[in-house]
Amino acid sequence: MKSLLIIPTFNERDNIRKMLATLMEMNIEGLDVLVVDDSSPDGTGEIVEAMTKLYPQIHLLSRKGKLGLGTAYVAGFKYALEHDYDRILEMDADFSHDPNDIPRLLQGSEKYDVTIGSRYCQGVNVVNWPLKRLLLSMGASLYTRMVTGLPLRDCTAGFVCYRRQVLESLDLDNVKSDGYSFQIEMKFKAWKKDFTLGEVPIVFVDRRFGESKMSKKIVHEAYWMVWKLKFWSLTGKL
Repeated sequence: MKSLLIIPTFNERDNIRKMLATLMEMNIEGLDVLVVDDSSPDGTGEIVEAMTKLYPQIHLLSRKGKLGLGTAYVAGFKYALEHDYDRILEMDADFSHDPNDIPRLLQGSEKYDVTIGSRYCQGVNVVNWPLKRLLLSMGASLYTRMVTGLPLRDCTAGFVCYRRQVLESLDLDNVKSDGYSFQIEMKFKAWKKDFTLGEVPIVFVDRRFGESKMSKKIVHEAYWMVWKLKFWSLTGKL
C-alpha cells in the first residue's frame, strides 16, 4: 500500500526541516511526503528542495504566490491520484499534529473511508490554546453538526486520512473553500456520498514556532460555508 502525506506550507522554515527529518526517521513503510509550498518568502521551499535530494520519499510542489490552504490540498490530492497512491493523508507542518499518530490514522483507514485525527471525540485533547481559540474551534464543530448533520465531534480537523476512492469520487475542481472551511466541505461531501467517517483520538498541541494562519476572513468563510453545503445538498448541487 502506497501512502502520501500532504503538508501545505507558507513561511514554515522553523518547522519544516525538523518535521521532515522526524518523518524520515520514523521510516513508515510505503509513506511518501509531498510538501505544497506557496512560494514562502522565508525560504521554506528551498529547505524542502534540499531535502528531496537526500530522501527520495520527499517531494516538493511549488506554487506561485499564496493561493490558500484549500487549493494547496486539492493540488496535493491531484498529485496523489496521478501517482497512484492508495492512502492520502493531510497534516500541518508545525507539530500541532503529532507525526507518531500517522500509523494510527493509517490503521483506521482499514476500517473507515475517511479517518479523522480528532481533538474532541474523547473529551477535549488540546494543549496550549487560549480559551477563546478553543471555544471557537469547539463551537465551529457544534455549529456545523447542528446545521448540516455531519456526524463528527471534530468537523474542522486538519489531520485526516482518505482512501483513494473517496478523492476519486469527488469533483476536486468544484471544491469551493479556500480556508479552514475546506476541512468541513471535504468531510461533508464524502459523507453525502455514503463514505464511512471515523474519528481517532489525538492530542493537539499549539504550534511552537511561526504564526497561526487563522483570521477573521477564515472564520467568516466557514460560518457561511456550512449553510451553502446544506443548500447544495438539498438542491442536488454537491
